[in-house]
Amino acid sequence: MAEGNTLISADLEIFGKVQGVFFRKHMQAEAKKLGVVGWVQNTDRGTVQAQLQGPISKVRHLQEWAETRGSPKSHIDKANFNNEKVILKLDYSDFQIVK
Repeated sequence: MAEGNTLISADLEIFGKVQGVFFRKHMQAEAKKLGVVGWVQNTDRGTVQAQLQGPISKVRHLQEWAETRGSPKSHIDKANFNNEKVILKLDYSDFQIVK
């Protein structure tokens, strides 16, 4: 399988002004546009966490979006990416905002 078609799963946590600025809604829209599945949620620590799954190139694009752009009113201080692994199949059928 070519690298661009390899499926990966990755977790991320975004720090900064990312709650109350429609970050999750914008991330969901970007994920759906790219064809990335998974979930995003606010945490009690004031961060946003997500799990992304999809073709490696699409997941990388969404990671870059989350780290550098985010929603229009967000201010991203840093992004932590971890637990990245190759997967054989997707665990999700779409990208959900978890309450």
